[in-house]
Amino acid sequence: MRTDVIEVSSRGSQMETALSQVDKVAAYKGLTGKNALHLRLLAEEMLGMMRSITGETKGEFWIEDDEKGTYQLHLQVRTRMDSEKRDSLLAASSTGKNESARGLMGRLRDFFDRGADEDIAAAHSSLLLPGVMEQSSLPTLDWEWSMTRYQNALSSQMQTSAAARDAWDELEKSVVAHVADDVRVSIRGRQVEMIIVKKMA
Repeated sequence: MRTDVIEVSSRGSQMETALSQVDKVAAYKGLTGKNALHLRLLAEEMLGMMRSITGETKGEFWIEDDEKGTYQLHLQVRTRMDSEKRDSLLAASSTGKNESARGLMGRLRDFFDRGADEDIAAAHSSLLLPGVMEQSSLPTLDWEWSMTRYQNALSSQMQTSAAARDAWDELEKSVVAHVADDVRVSIRGRQVEMIIVKKMA
């Protein structure tokens, strides 16, 4: 099943409609207690990230599920800012930088925020480790990131890397990392999409 697509914006437009849709899906599918709460929590985290994106950005939100009880929350951003506009907005802040890019969702929000930039690999080196993100189809940007692969990469480097240990500690504090089965982010050309996966079976 795939729900209707709801257009949301970084200004908060249609966020309540999207959350209401999550509740309707949970009720229709007979999800109760912890399962319904987890689906709602993941949607709130995803839409909260959307709210904190720099500038006015629009996106599409929907939910898909299958017969095995796997739910996917989708957020696809179809209009983004260029680097010049983003830098201009950040310059107006007291520190000249975005202070909220902390934690897993904060960093992923930054990933969405800068998704169209040509220097994406350098911009997200603090989130990604070698081998975690894959690039293909040059010169068009085509990137994929998965929380599961990220966790595996961190785990394999914790004995030798202080940075990996710090990143693991940060990941351990993430509500989404504890509730979701996976988080995937991809860039296809000029389009950025996040999918949060939750298995209810």
